[in-house]
Amino acid sequence: MPEPEIPDEYLGDYARILADVATTGRRLTRDELDNRRLLGREAAEAGFQLRALVGLHLAATRTAWPQAAVTDEASTDSVLAAVEQAVDAFAAGFERAQRLTVRREEAARREFIDDLLYGRSDLGRLAERATRFGLRLSRAHAVAVATGPEAYTETDSVPRAVEAALLARFSGRKILITTKDGRLVCIAPGSQPDVLRYFAKQSHAATDGGRVAVGRPHPGPGGVVQSYDEALDALDLAERMDLDDPVLYAADLLVYPVLTRDRQAMADLVRSQLGPLQQARGGAEPLLKTLTVYFDAGCVSAETARRLSLSVRALTYRLERIHQLTGSDPSDPVHRYTLQTAVIGARLLDWPAKEV
Repeated sequence: MPEPEIPDEYLGDYARILADVATTGRRLTRDELDNRRLLGREAAEAGFQLRALVGLHLAATRTAWPQAAVTDEASTDSVLAAVEQAVDAFAAGFERAQRLTVRREEAARREFIDDLLYGRSDLGRLAERATRFGLRLSRAHAVAVATGPEAYTETDSVPRAVEAALLARFSGRKILITTKDGRLVCIAPGSQPDVLRYFAKQSHAATDGGRVAVGRPHPGPGGVVQSYDEALDALDLAERMDLDDPVLYAADLLVYPVLTRDRQAMADLVRSQLGPLQQARGGAEPLLKTLTVYFDAGCVSAETARRLSLSVRALTYRLERIHQLTGSDPSDPVHRYTLQTAVIGARLLDWPAKEV
C-alpha cells in the first residue's frame, strides 16, 4: 500500500527559518528547536514514518533553498547546519513520542495479561481488550507454562528466542507469548494443539531442560484463567510427586486432584495402609520407595530391582516384609490398587516427612 501523504503542516515555518539563516548566519533559537520537537512528536502520534518525514524535509530543503546561499559559501554552510539542527530536533521529538508510546503499550499489555491470567476485570470488557492483542476469547484457548532454572522477564533472551521461533513457524496464528511470575506463558487457540507442543519443545530446549505444563482448552475469557491454573497445578504436582516427564498435560493428571479432593480420607488411607511401615528397621522411607518404584515399573520385579540397584532376591524380601507389616500383598491384584493409591497419597501429602 502507498504511504499516506504527509501534510505540509509538519514542516511548520521550516522554509522561513532557512531563508533567515541564509541572511544572518545564525543558529536556530531555543523556541524554534522546541517547535521542531513538538512537530516531530505530533507527526509520530499521527502515525507517520520517520523515513518519510525526513524525506519531506529534504524535499522542502531543495524547494525552498534560499537564493542568498547559492553563491555565498558561508551562507551555504549556515543553511546546511540549520537543516541538520532542524531535522535532528524533529527526529528527537519523534523518537521521544515513540518511546512513550512503546512504554504505554507495554504497560497496557502487562495490565491486560495480569487481568487475563488472574480473572480480574469485567469478562466482557476483557474480551474486547483481547482483540487488540490478537486473541478472540469467545473461542476456546489453552495455556502452556514453562519453568526454568531462573526467573524470566519479557526482555530476557530466553523468552525472546522462544517467541521468535513460534512466530517464525506459526506466522499469522492468534498466539500470545509472555512471562508471568518468572515463567514463560503461551496462550493459543484450543483447536491448535500443535502450537503448544512446539512451544513446549522450544521452551524445554531454551530453558536448559526446564519443565512445561499444558492446561486443557476452555472457552470464553474465564477459560484462559482455568487453563492457566491447571498448568500451574500440574507443575506443582510434578514437583510434589517428583515426576520425570519434561512435558505434562493436565488432562493426563486428572486422577490426582480426584484423589486429594477429600484430604482427610486420603490421610486416613495413608495412615492405615502405610503407617505400619514405620515399624521397619530404618523407618518407612526405604519400603515406601520400594513400593513407589515397583508400581512405576509396572510391578515387574526384575525392572524394579534394576532401578533400585538390588538383586531380585533382596527385592522379594522387601516385598514380603511389606506384606508382613501392612497385611497387603503388593503382588496381589486385589491388594495392589489400595496400596498404590496409598503410595500416591503419601507422595501428594509428603508422608512420612510430614504427619498426616
